[in-house]
Amino acid sequence: MDCKLVGPETPCFCKHRYKQHKTDFEVIPTDRPILLPCKQKGCKCVSYNYIPMNGSQPIRCTCKHTSEEHFEFDPFICKRRGCTKCAGFKSSFTCGCGAPVKDHTMIVETAEEREARGHPLGESTPYAAMGGITGFSSLADGYQRLDPSGKGAPNKGYLEQSITSNDNPFLRANVQAIKAHQMRKEGKGLTNPDDEMFDDITERVSQMRRPGEEDMAYYERRYQERRQVVPSGAQGLDNGALRPGSRKAIEQKPGSGRRPASKK
Repeated sequence: MDCKLVGPETPCFCKHRYKQHKTDFEVIPTDRPILLPCKQKGCKCVSYNYIPMNGSQPIRCTCKHTSEEHFEFDPFICKRRGCTKCAGFKSSFTCGCGAPVKDHTMIVETAEEREARGHPLGESTPYAAMGGITGFSSLADGYQRLDPSGKGAPNKGYLEQSITSNDNPFLRANVQAIKAHQMRKEGKGLTNPDDEMFDDITERVSQMRRPGEEDMAYYERRYQERRQVVPSGAQGLDNGALRPGSRKAIEQKPGSGRRPASKK
């Protein structure tokens, strides 16, 4: 899973944006990793290095100082005077995937290299410094993005694939209901993942406007249809068998024989 796809406004460790780095090449370098140096004057950033944010605040190193208080070149040592225990920026911040930042690796790759790794590709963009943006959901975190490439909504086959122990806890908690729904579809001969099964097909058809039906005629028809529907709890109820009931009076409890002490 790609935890984060970089866009033109995504900040670097040097506090400059991705679009302020060298991102376009006439000839793609053969050396790996591909270096994307910062183009801003006076910046010593050798290559773009993504650093996550804690909301709108920079994350902190184990030396208790933020990423903005560290040098922008490797090994990213702390700049604060008196901080001697920092050997390089290391954070205990946890990504949305559940793993700490130190267990992540930033990859700069071409479309051919990404496709060779088996990762999906989105639509190509004619703009500079677009990074990994290929769709409307590209900038969402990986655990929030259903489509790994950000290209668009996935098909039913992707959403209805088998649930494993590595899936989201919400899916694992509802695995019985999902399997029951799939078995009902198979029982009705619906094998294509794009086939839909509606239990309320009559209601769905009734909600549709008839040709030439005006607003008042539509609402009157819907009102009469709802009046004819018998609630499930009222089936088998005989109104003639109802009789007025009687309420039993509350009996007084016997007293203990003690009288409250009088006060003067």
